[in-house]
Amino acid sequence: MNETTQIEAAAQRLRDGGLVAFPTETVYGLGADAGNESAVAAIYAVKGRPANHPLIVHIADHNAALYWIGHNDLSAARRRFDRLAARFWPGPLTLIMRRSEQAPGWACGGQASIGLRCPAHPIAQGLLQAFSRYGRGIAAPSANRYGRISPTTAQHVRDEFSGDAPILLLDGGAARHGLESTIIDLSREQAVLLRPGAISADEVAAGLGESVAISSNVIDPDQIDRQAPRASGTLASHYAPRNPMYIVSSIDLHEKVRVHDSPSRKRYHDHDQTCATRSASTTPRSAPSRRCSGTRCGSATSRSRILPSPT
Repeated sequence: MNETTQIEAAAQRLRDGGLVAFPTETVYGLGADAGNESAVAAIYAVKGRPANHPLIVHIADHNAALYWIGHNDLSAARRRFDRLAARFWPGPLTLIMRRSEQAPGWACGGQASIGLRCPAHPIAQGLLQAFSRYGRGIAAPSANRYGRISPTTAQHVRDEFSGDAPILLLDGGAARHGLESTIIDLSREQAVLLRPGAISADEVAAGLGESVAISSNVIDPDQIDRQAPRASGTLASHYAPRNPMYIVSSIDLHEKVRVHDSPSRKRYHDHDQTCATRSASTTPRSAPSRRCSGTRCGSATSRSRILPSPT
């Protein structure tokens, strides 16, 4: 079966209420028809994701977004949306806007806002274009169990869901970035970075021509940004690897490495050192080590070492 045939079969699977795992330039997504309540519910069930934690709706282009946010919005938020979509779409940027009253909220976690993204991967684009004959968009979080590390190859998806659910998988090779999309909240008076990703806050600010605020939760995961809508990947513990990992001070780093490099402890990973190194400048000498949740220190390099190797 050639790629075009596979994509059409996937679009029909979505039309019929099924689930499709597909590649994007960031990570693999687990998709369903965003306008089908039971199909979206199946994503939550398969992942074990809390029902109030919103998904991102993937769309084929800027025009497809208008169904979700409204055609007649003349607000400053809409002007920012249009600028960023023109500059970065298709690409690894998710934009949060107020949801149009006509648009279904199955993928929004009970909120009045919605996260929209137009991915650049050719298979994702082909799927979205094919599905546009049947629906308005594809709701898709990362194709992994809730709280685990996002898959960057088709094999990662197979390993995660093997035999557990009827998921049609489109294999697009390894993800280019291996890092989740940047999320920008446009639902308030100033653009706010809610989740760091492949596009930096400085790049977003340059595209807007104005400053971008950083959510307090990004600066310190223990802080709560009470004005922020809930968004994918912004909980205190997310993208967590299965192996235990610790943040240690620079003083304790060499001892930690020595213990892990001992003959009885050969499971030391690059990610441990990443956690330790990042904490060196911020952790007081007297502060105790704490287990890393995997939320802020995951990177494409460490992730590829922790997850199974692609086949």
